[in-house]
Amino acid sequence: MRAIDTNVLVRLITRDDPVQVVAAESFVETGAWVSVLALVESTWVLATVYGLSARDLARAVEMLLEHRTLVLQEPEAVAAAVELFRAKPGLGFSDCLMLQLAMKAGHVPLGTFDRNLSRIEGARKL
Repeated sequence: MRAIDTNVLVRLITRDDPVQVVAAESFVETGAWVSVLALVESTWVLATVYGLSARDLARAVEMLLEHRTLVLQEPEAVAAAVELFRAKPGLGFSDCLMLQLAMKAGHVPLGTFDRNLSRIEGARKL
C-alpha cells in the first residue's frame, strides 16, 4: 500500500489548492496509509497555520478515520485520542495520541512535565 506525507494529508483536508487536491485524491483513490507522524504533523499545521479550533481538528481526524481509502496507523489509538482530545482540548491532540499509544503498547505511566497531561490516567508528572 502507498503512504502519504503531511502535505498531501493537509491538501485532502483543507482543499485549498485545487491542482494539488486533484493529485492527492488521485493518489489515494486506490488506498493509502497514514502514519501517526504524518497525522500529528498535519494537526499541528491545521491548528497553527490554518487556525482550526480543537473541535474542527477532532472532526478532521474523525473524517480521516472514516475515509473510504485511507488507512491510519494505529486507528484504535487515534480514535481514543480523538475522544480524549474532545474531552480535554487543552491537552493538544499530539499529547492525547502519545498517551493512547503508550497505553496501547503497555508502556505506562507516561512521564511528563506537563501539568495538564499529568492529570490524565496513564500519565505521571515528574
